[in-house]
Amino acid sequence: LMFDMVFNHTSTEHEWFQKALAGDPKYQAYYIFRDGDPDTPPTNWVSKFGGSAWAYVPSLKKWYLHLFDVSQADLNWENPEVREELKNVIRFWKNKGVKGFRFDVVNLISKPAVFEDDHEGDGRRFYTDGRHVHEFLHELVHDTGIQDMITVGEMSSTSLDNCIRYSNPKNEELSMAFSFHHLKIDYKNGDKWELMPPDLHRLKDLFKTWQVGMQDGNGWNAVFWENHDQPRIVSRLGDETTYWKQSAKMLGTMIHLMRGTPYVFQGEELGMTNAHYTSIDEYTDVESKNYYRILMDERGKSEAEALEILRQRSRDNGRTPMQWDDEKNAGFCSDDVAPWITMPTAKKEANAEAERADPDSIRSYYQKLIALRKEYPIIADGAITFFDDDNDSVMAYRRDDGTNTLLVLSNMTADTITAAIPDSASFEQGRTLIDSWGENETAAVNADNTITLRPYEAVAVLI
Repeated sequence: LMFDMVFNHTSTEHEWFQKALAGDPKYQAYYIFRDGDPDTPPTNWVSKFGGSAWAYVPSLKKWYLHLFDVSQADLNWENPEVREELKNVIRFWKNKGVKGFRFDVVNLISKPAVFEDDHEGDGRRFYTDGRHVHEFLHELVHDTGIQDMITVGEMSSTSLDNCIRYSNPKNEELSMAFSFHHLKIDYKNGDKWELMPPDLHRLKDLFKTWQVGMQDGNGWNAVFWENHDQPRIVSRLGDETTYWKQSAKMLGTMIHLMRGTPYVFQGEELGMTNAHYTSIDEYTDVESKNYYRILMDERGKSEAEALEILRQRSRDNGRTPMQWDDEKNAGFCSDDVAPWITMPTAKKEANAEAERADPDSIRSYYQKLIALRKEYPIIADGAITFFDDDNDSVMAYRRDDGTNTLLVLSNMTADTITAAIPDSASFEQGRTLIDSWGENETAAVNADNTITLRPYEAVAVLI
């Protein structure tokens, strides 16, 4: 059991913030308050959810920082009393028997000594991987005695060098790190709210850079496709119709056999798809609602364009209830109760009840992937290198442990393609551990040291 620790901010309903609003200087020092004119925020920083990152409190004649929603006030980690309070939270849950911790946007906790306008961006360069972040993390981990527990940090807009530092065991900070660069390959000009087709060349390059870079620096990746802030990966990089099963299985294969610890988000193992809402009234996510207005009022998008962007980008895509069965509310609640979020109507066959009974289901395939990692140490411990770099259609890498080699090739397209393999003779003599097209299907090896891969086919061969 791992607990999620949101230590960058608290709710404005939290007792500490309420005491700060009541004028208690001790608790005002728990947050980042600044004096100022009610019409002029301390800086021009932009909230992650749109609008100013500062909110004004008339009764105090002060602004407070909220990098996220206005109801989420950033904590002042420069205050040692705050750090001690947070250590006590860790100690409490550790004593209850929790075995690990995920730290939310933890690389944003260290703010600058001087707050200034950002004339080049939205302010993130001043607080991302901040000046004391490594010091603060080491202190938190060391003082609470969780060095040997599983810890993972969610890293917003981070760098490879910093993630090596966060996850290298000698630094006693974290066990591993989530980075998100590979999930921005369909952001036009780096903007989440501008659509473009996925850049598969960029995806290949990012995986290679981070996998090999973390390996060389003795860091450790948390490998993943989905979380509560991301759209469904089969909708994003796969196919929702003809090749739904094959593409979902391929995407699972691609990351589960990489170097690092794979994470599965609820419903990913079922191949759950995006929600496909058609009205803004169906959305719950505050970011989506904010940007719906921004897209139309400030960026000149039509309502149809704004809704299409939300359809692909909204965090609500990953927040619809787990689909336990194919009933109206997917087994999440009875049919006569309205769930907290609008239920999607597409892909009702992506449900646990149906997939548990189907040995060829996406869920059954994920079970096989997990079993392979336990059975073959090369998957957990082997070195990783990439090949066939010039073929943008295929993600191709090998794992080596000094005795065996595991070749993994994933066709990321809806076309039949050929991919180069290092040694076709050894490949043909090897043993296929898994294939996204099924146990009785074998990828075809050609005489010219290539392999033919069907649409969204992934294959792993041990030689």
